[in-house]
Amino acid sequence: MIEDLILDHIKRLKPYQSARSLYLKQGGILLDANENPLGSVIDSEYSGISLNRYPDPKQNALRQAVSTLINVPIEKLFFGVGSDEIIDLLMRLFCAPQKDTILIVEPTYGMYLTVSEIQNVEHHICLLDANFQISTEKVISSVLPSDKMIFLCSPNNPTGNLLSEKEVEFIALSFPGIIVVDEAYIDFARDGASMINLCEKYRNVVILRTFSKAWGMAAARCGYTVADPEVILNLFKIKAPYSINVLTEKAILQAIKNNREKDIMINRIIAQKEILIEELKKISYIERIFPSDANYILIRLPMAKEIQKVLADKGVIIRDRSSQPMLENCLRISVGTSDENKKLIECLKIVSEEI
Repeated sequence: MIEDLILDHIKRLKPYQSARSLYLKQGGILLDANENPLGSVIDSEYSGISLNRYPDPKQNALRQAVSTLINVPIEKLFFGVGSDEIIDLLMRLFCAPQKDTILIVEPTYGMYLTVSEIQNVEHHICLLDANFQISTEKVISSVLPSDKMIFLCSPNNPTGNLLSEKEVEFIALSFPGIIVVDEAYIDFARDGASMINLCEKYRNVVILRTFSKAWGMAAARCGYTVADPEVILNLFKIKAPYSINVLTEKAILQAIKNNREKDIMINRIIAQKEILIEELKKISYIERIFPSDANYILIRLPMAKEIQKVLADKGVIIRDRSSQPMLENCLRISVGTSDENKKLIECLKIVSEEI
């Protein structure tokens, strides 16, 4: 089934063979990649990391570490420069420009649409229901014969809620193409909320994860996908040979070793979110505070655009989401530190007097 979805020219593709993909060894005399044999001008600043040699093109150390962390076989893991690169590669893998189409379930993360436009792959949308939940009947009835992929996000960005795994599973059974479930914020949700188990049951389900959010590694630019080994094999065919650099790899490996610290920070952020929600409830002109399983809160209030601009003038930056479907007069607030959240609340309390 997966093989039938992959574009024919990629099936025939012989991937570029980089020097390190042919001879990846620890040590030896490496005279095969035109590297600087004397080292790097800044090696000493990075505790002996050899920056003069190309990194492992298959990120085997990272894949093994994450395999152990989340109990997924290494052959089902692929790393990218953030999950954004993986979104781009997945669309390259499965969608022929000006021929195939994708279905985006809105409102959601904007990169799915952006990548489709860059690659000249037409998209169409299906709306979530009033509670920002999947309507399976609506999704299935919206599918076109030309659709190769459906993009979902859980917890959904920017609405903050988890999608129903039961509904996603039904779509996986009904839709012959690829279903991408973006779990960038899953670490902030309750235990067992991930849909990663669906990858075991359905070859057409692809899970996206990132180190940018809960792990606090946004500047490192590293994400990964869990998918059928056939998908992973073909992603390696089309990726840039050295997409994950050594500094990023070392940083992520160290982050994984500090997994307990990540959990501590998650608990602190969730605690701050609950405090922030209670304070937002006290602001009378806020019409609705939407439930959140993520590290951000979506609110609806009058004159959202104007309020966002006044807050920005005061040095408090939040996101205006009013232009997205179903989100008129909605702002998205990322949970900050205790002091940052207090400053936000102070500004919100006086901002209505200034617009």
